Amino acid sequence: MSVLDFSDLKSTGVIIKYQDQPYQIIWSNFMRTAQRKPVIQTKMRNLITGKVMEYSFKYGEKVEGADIIKKKMQFLYSDDSGASFMDPESYETIVLPKQLVADQLRYLKEGTDTLIIFFEDRPIGLDLPVKIDLKVVETAPGVKGDTATGGSKPAKLETGLTVNVPLFIKEGDFVRVDTRSATYVERATQQ
Repeated sequence: MSVLDFSDLKSTGVIIKYQDQPYQIIWSNFMRTAQRKPVIQTKMRNLITGKVMEYSFKYGEKVEGADIIKKKMQFLYSDDSGASFMDPESYETIVLPKQLVADQLRYLKEGTDTLIIFFEDRPIGLDLPVKIDLKVVETAPGVKGDTATGGSKPAKLETGLTVNVPLFIKEGDFVRVDTRSATYVERATQQ
């Protein structure tokens, strides 16, 4: 449990403990007026619920750093009870509730290594890479004359996620997908 310095709150990405919950600062603005103490206005995302809130920290206010640990684990499968992950070193398995990771499961296939975020020894979510390569399992065939810049079509990927891809992408191709926006980035090499 570490107490953060007031100036640490200026950095986006800092994870703090606020009202016994882990929050990540996603925006901050330092303000100082002539007669008053400095204030840092922030927007913070709750890492458990995903809700964003605004709060202004005053100079001298005590802020705790959150006890966050990221542990590399391997995705095994998901079912109605949740998503199962295994520690590759100890072979210990944990199950994350489905509602906690439902949006992120559409990027994971069996055997995918990912980081599990733990807050006070309790798993609270996944830290996915920004880009993931997935195989196209279903899309309309390309037509001769299609160009690399001439439009897009929907493609279903091996995890069930559907993204718009350029017309030249065909079934069996691997595509790189941005996990923040669920959008096509580029064609990926075969795996």
